[in-house]
Amino acid sequence: MNKKEQLEKVSRAITRCKKCDLCKNRHNAVVGAGNICSNIMIVGEGPGYNEDMTGNAFVGKAGQLLDKELAAIGLDRTKVYISNIVKCRPPNNRNPLPAEQDACMDYLRMQFMIQKPKLIILLGAVASKRLLNPDFRITKEHDRSARKRASYSFPPFIRPLC
Repeated sequence: MNKKEQLEKVSRAITRCKKCDLCKNRHNAVVGAGNICSNIMIVGEGPGYNEDMTGNAFVGKAGQLLDKELAAIGLDRTKVYISNIVKCRPPNNRNPLPAEQDACMDYLRMQFMIQKPKLIILLGAVASKRLLNPDFRITKEHDRSARKRASYSFPPFIRPLC
């Protein structure tokens, strides 16, 4: 099975998921966007209103900003893969609760295992705390690189971008 077929299988599981209460109010689960064969994965917190309505990752204001930042370094969303810690929108755009994050982590791990990125860029405190360090503080750790290895497939280099 190739990477696209593997991602389609994970996508079907995500769209049927009922592991936490976020599924009760979602319009669409948001799997990810971009090129699953890229060496770069960008991980955010979770879908917002526009993402929930369309089922597409990073299409609202944050997505427009991300597109501008990628363009500034000669990339676009077709050259990276974009995902989130949680796959359903938390009510009122609140931060996802730890139990909600836990419910989605297996899906994110599967995305890591399929893609095998060499670089992961973390957007915001939720993603940085979850994947790097629960005590992560944006004001203290801003723009620092970290190397992390884990047995369940995190690549050797993760960079928080806050």
